[in-house]
Amino acid sequence: MTPPAERGTGTRLADDARSGSRRALSRLLTAIESRTPVAEEALRLLYPQAGGAHVVGITGPPGGGKSTLVAALVAEARRGQRAVAVLAIDPSSPVTGGAILGDRIRMQQYAVDDAVFIRSMASRGHLGGLAAATAGSAAVLDACGFDLVFIETVGTGQSEVEVAAIADTTIVVQAPEMGDEVQAMKAGLLEVADLVVVNKADRPGADRAAAQLRSMLSLGEVDDALDAARPRPKRPRVLLASGLDGSGVPELLRALDAHDTARRRDDRPHAARIARARAQIEGILADRTRDALWSARRRSETDALVERVAAHELDPYAAVDLLRLSL
Repeated sequence: MTPPAERGTGTRLADDARSGSRRALSRLLTAIESRTPVAEEALRLLYPQAGGAHVVGITGPPGGGKSTLVAALVAEARRGQRAVAVLAIDPSSPVTGGAILGDRIRMQQYAVDDAVFIRSMASRGHLGGLAAATAGSAAVLDACGFDLVFIETVGTGQSEVEVAAIADTTIVVQAPEMGDEVQAMKAGLLEVADLVVVNKADRPGADRAAAQLRSMLSLGEVDDALDAARPRPKRPRVLLASGLDGSGVPELLRALDAHDTARRRDDRPHAARIARARAQIEGILADRTRDALWSARRRSETDALVERVAAHELDPYAAVDLLRLSL
């Protein structure tokens, strides 16, 4: 419940952000990251107005050039007069807990472009390369009229697959010199990809890396034919691009648009949007349960159970059962 002193603030921020105020939008995203009642009030108003944007997740191992590729995609989208937002999930500062702001530094050329909004968000230890508030922030940017919302993950290897749960289209970025496509498959990255991009295509070995990836995906198709009962994974296209010189970027944006068109043509709710809704509901439920357990009214009871588990007088499963019964 929103405290009386804050009631109406979320509504004002939502209205101002929808009207184009970047200051209001920034304040609103800060409130979402901080999980304040103001954010909840605003999201209740804005969420029904979302759904028009194309939310694109960009993930991959560190060193693949994700940030450079995102900047090139933003430039290409702006040539088409499209409004673009970027949520760059950065590692948290070990001192302040805030984002290191790497991508906002790299994209300073868009500082005076009102049709581009770039926000660095601290991961704050959240697994999967994403900040816990990413889905809510993407919904706000969607409702505020951005055509494309790019979500760039931290780049921490095998934890990067979570982005697929909140993106309409997932791009996995590989660099030619990484070479170990088998490790990428082990990480699950290729299994969640809608598009695979071999970035830094201006470097030697890019064509070979793309060919290896295409061959690997073809082998997967043969395996599926031998085991009809196994669920069929995605069959991503493999593209070559260079974020540095822009080659292949127009083709990549067209491939993104084609995937979005195919998704919207389907009358059924897209699987990615179902997964995103599930992730949001589960996240809110977990937050509210945690808040209830550690509220001032219940803290002593929860602390007592924690102490019993620490003393091995009670197992943690029994403690959880007791806490659930008392909620």
